[in-house]
Amino acid sequence: MPDRGGGPTGPRIRAGRPSRKVRALLVTLGVLAALGMVFTMFAGFWTDWLWYRSVHYSSVFTTTLSTKIGLFFVFGLLMAAAVGLNIWLAHRLRPPLSAMSMEQQSLDRYRMGIAPYKKWLLLVVTCLVGLIAGASAAGQWRTWLMWVNGVPFHQKDPQFHLDVAFYAFDLPWYRFLLGFGFAATILCLIAAALTHYLYGGLRVTSPGARATAAATGHLSVLLGVFVALKAVAYWLDRYGLAVKSSDFKATDNWTGLRYVDANAYLPAKTILFCIAVICALLFFATLWRRTWQLPVIGFGLMVLSAILIGGLYPAIVQKFQVQPNEQAKEAPYVQKNLKATREAYGIDDTEVTGYEGESKTKDKSTLRGAVDDAASFRVIDPNIVSPTFQQRQEMKDYYGFPDNLDVDRYPGKDGKEQDTVIGLRELDLAGVPKHNWINDHFRYTHGFGVVAAKGTEAKGGEPVFTEYDLPSKGDLGDYEQRIYYGEKTTTYSIVGGPQEEIDYSDNDGEKPTRYRGGSGVNLDNPVNRAAYALTLNEPQILYSGAIGKGSRILYNRTPKERVEAVAPWLTIDGDAYPAVVGGRIQWIVDAYTTTNGYPYASRTTLGDTTADSLTATNNSRAVVAQQNQVNYIRNSVKATVDAYTGEVELYQWDTRDPVLKTWMKAFPDTVQPRSAISDDLMDHLRYPQDLFKVQRELLTRYHVTDAETYLTASEVWQVPNDPTNKSGDAVPPYYLSMKMPGQKQQAFSLSTTFTPTGRDNLAAFMTVDAEAGSKDYGKIRILKLPTRTTVDGPKQVQSAFNSDERIASTIKLLRGGDSDIEYGNLLTVPLDGGLLYVEPVYVRGGGLKLPLLRKVLVTYGSDTAFENTLDEALDKIFGAKSPATKPPGNGTGIPPGTSDPTVRQALQDAQKAFDAGQRALQDGPDWAAYAKAQKQLQEALKQAEEAQSKADEKAGEKTGEKSDEKAGEKKKS
Repeated sequence: MPDRGGGPTGPRIRAGRPSRKVRALLVTLGVLAALGMVFTMFAGFWTDWLWYRSVHYSSVFTTTLSTKIGLFFVFGLLMAAAVGLNIWLAHRLRPPLSAMSMEQQSLDRYRMGIAPYKKWLLLVVTCLVGLIAGASAAGQWRTWLMWVNGVPFHQKDPQFHLDVAFYAFDLPWYRFLLGFGFAATILCLIAAALTHYLYGGLRVTSPGARATAAATGHLSVLLGVFVALKAVAYWLDRYGLAVKSSDFKATDNWTGLRYVDANAYLPAKTILFCIAVICALLFFATLWRRTWQLPVIGFGLMVLSAILIGGLYPAIVQKFQVQPNEQAKEAPYVQKNLKATREAYGIDDTEVTGYEGESKTKDKSTLRGAVDDAASFRVIDPNIVSPTFQQRQEMKDYYGFPDNLDVDRYPGKDGKEQDTVIGLRELDLAGVPKHNWINDHFRYTHGFGVVAAKGTEAKGGEPVFTEYDLPSKGDLGDYEQRIYYGEKTTTYSIVGGPQEEIDYSDNDGEKPTRYRGGSGVNLDNPVNRAAYALTLNEPQILYSGAIGKGSRILYNRTPKERVEAVAPWLTIDGDAYPAVVGGRIQWIVDAYTTTNGYPYASRTTLGDTTADSLTATNNSRAVVAQQNQVNYIRNSVKATVDAYTGEVELYQWDTRDPVLKTWMKAFPDTVQPRSAISDDLMDHLRYPQDLFKVQRELLTRYHVTDAETYLTASEVWQVPNDPTNKSGDAVPPYYLSMKMPGQKQQAFSLSTTFTPTGRDNLAAFMTVDAEAGSKDYGKIRILKLPTRTTVDGPKQVQSAFNSDERIASTIKLLRGGDSDIEYGNLLTVPLDGGLLYVEPVYVRGGGLKLPLLRKVLVTYGSDTAFENTLDEALDKIFGAKSPATKPPGNGTGIPPGTSDPTVRQALQDAQKAFDAGQRALQDGPDWAAYAKAQKQLQEALKQAEEAQSKADEKAGEKTGEKSDEKAGEKKKS
């Protein structure tokens, strides 16, 4: 029998070759894998397009995408063509016969090995370098758009007298082109040299000439191009000196020319440019001379010149001309830096005035009325009372408030605007009773309502709410209360379909609703569902029965995310804040235009300058652009995000900013004119904190305007650390309605303090008018205290407060049990030549850890008061208000006396109850006795109020009878 198993006489089976079915299966799997990869890439692109179309900013997507694609293909093809052409040319210029040597014999194997694949190898190499170059160029889409759409600044630099737009828009693009040229030349040089070597044009060990004439000419031209590009680099470096950062002991992040730059580096760059041009011509001349001798000599001369002229000579100038007389030499350049930096950061109009820091009036009792005019003291700290909002107004565990609330202005019942602490009852999925996909993404989809409280009042230690409950009611009137877009809303929701959402809950149970806002992306299309299932890694989106006709997916839901997406050319402020505008909740987002190319303006790192004690301890406040270094910034755009529909609106705020005008040319019809801002919205716009923090950091050095003072560093300030926070970070600025010296009435302001470097006494007090509708909006005022005297700074005030024995003993009592003390914002207000400090003190009790306002610290001059209420503390320092202005009561909440015996008895009982409560606080404290006394106090006050009402009615009846009698007598006469 023949051996069927593959023996000597049987048929041989080819081992390792798969069967036809297996090959077909492998091909099918390969095709499916390729289709899967293609659809994965398509899904990301498609969902981005759908999102931009849903927010009506599709032009941003198309402009950005087309620019990236254009740059990718143009520069990718240029790089691929350059490298491929030089490889082809080197191959074409190969010698017909290779020298018979061991070197060439070993290379023959490689030549023979790649011979069948030369075209494919050339294609692969050129495509690879093209893809890398194209991807790098696509990342420069901002640089390209700014260059092609650049708008002039109409300001010229003091050295070269070129418009600032050249440095901000043109120079970055020229540098990119130069970098691309260097990369292309180096790659071409490497590729050409390797090809020449492989085919015998270049030899390393072979006898005779090391290079053929053709190879010499080819490589010389490439070297000449490289040297020519170096000449261009030297020329651009001349202008780059105006935006060059350098170490300078007078300041950090110095930008611009100094004496050594103008008198050594600048002429050196010009000389090196000329040498490089000559050297490039020598390399090009090898096409005729066929010798490397002169080009090599020229290149060596250029390198030597770069070392001597570009490095050694400036060092000699610095050592022997500048250092012996630095102030005189550097003063003109420092003056240019001062002017440019102040202009670039918008601090050139800062008003600096002297301020004594001591009261002009000896009799402080006469100032009691002026205190109320000086400021609306905000004793409710938005950075502390969030737990109170949560405990009193959260209503359900799936609602939450940010750690830091916001301060805005709303009219009170008397029609006057008042500082208001405001927060939104946003959705907090961590509190959902039962987590599953339906609950997290279909049922619990939104928050509900605004909660607001007076900033200047407290009742029982708690905020006095002006907007409260669920659904909300209060002073804000009717508005759309549902919050689908907010700072805590970081996951997607699917709304509008067959699955009902939970609107809110009350005593009658859950209230269902369906979203009617019209935002989001429609999921009716199966392609859309598949794309989102893949993009979000949620396969249930593809087949879930909870998704049906009308279902829409909402994502990118935080205000910052939405504004960043529709305006990727803006830098977004770290804190968006809500406002009720036109019957809607609107998130207001401040956005900045920046550049790193303003000549002579010193740079700053935004992440460092916008960090403070709040950003260090609370995740709800973010710093802006952590590592972004800039030397020009403008709050050029005010943006709004509708909390219900997610609609994004961009408004031109700075109408003179050339950077914004440039971007508006690049992205037309995306930014609305300033005139489109409604009056209602204008009432809630304010000066942004992050810009203020950047400006205050610069003003620690740039408040001076003469170079000599700047160089001596005798007037350098620092932003003090927050004395109420142990993080050791800068004190945050705060919003407050206050009146600066020279102002006729209070203005909504943003304020901060400065101390001298290395000291704790006060150096200056800074404010900016923060109310957008004010004619002085953005006006920066600095009160500079005299250096001959010392005025206590924030840290010293806090230290004196903590070291006072009477206050310390009270604090110790308040800390009794498991209670803790938390200090509120230390407010500083100018008053009659002196400075008034006000600080609320909160007590967090056990259990709920609810912060309650229990004491208020007031310091003015050498006098300090630590009382239960602000009025009591002010009365202690300045004396009680005059009878005409003193409000009813004695600071305890007890009404004034009366002639009615019932009322008098009730008031006496109330006073006894109040005194008993105070004794209970001091003894232990005894909280049970304190609660009993408070109950007795409330009952006595209620009796007094009822008795007083009856007395007033009787008095009114008697007055009416007398009036009738007088009227009758008058009629008879």
